[in-house]
Amino acid sequence: MIVGLTGGIGSGKTTAAGYFKKLGIPVYIADERAKLLMNTSKKIIVSIQELLGDEAYTNEGLNKKYVAEQVFTDKNLLASLNAIVHPAVDQDFQNWYKTQKAPYSIKEAAILFENGGYKKCDFMIVVTAPLDLRVQRVSKRDNLTKEEVLQRVKNQWTDAKKISLSDAIIENNSLSSLESSVARIHNHLTVRASRDW
Repeated sequence: MIVGLTGGIGSGKTTAAGYFKKLGIPVYIADERAKLLMNTSKKIIVSIQELLGDEAYTNEGLNKKYVAEQVFTDKNLLASLNAIVHPAVDQDFQNWYKTQKAPYSIKEAAILFENGGYKKCDFMIVVTAPLDLRVQRVSKRDNLTKEEVLQRVKNQWTDAKKISLSDAIIENNSLSSLESSVARIHNHLTVRASRDW
């Protein structure tokens, strides 16, 4: 089974993914793989430079700050960037998934709903958290202003829209509740996989 794990920026989906990993479940972090591909795939690098200019890369690799400034204020540019990166990440995931032997595998991605990736998943989990808490976490983690975080939030679906298409919801109010929710869903998915339903 392919289990999609998503949630808005700062919701705690990567932390949830870590708990699944602790339970022995293989986890594919789409954001990490996308960053790797954006720094190693010549085809992607050329396409991004054609879209955003040579400033999109420095001698160290992808100029994340510059790219974010361009795409998070222009929906068309963001869509064009996603059209370059997402098909490559999807292919990378398929190659990875074929090598997994666990009852199910997790695909963790921020915009699984927005990019239609959820349609390729057998089960969907969404992680939610109060907006003010999410803004606080992302501001601290990525050294962004409140306005910059909210700009990124605006480019994602609302929790309500994601919940309507999800099979399970994790409300991330504390680490202990997050871990127990993951354990409960893991038990359910293990039973599902063993009964093939």
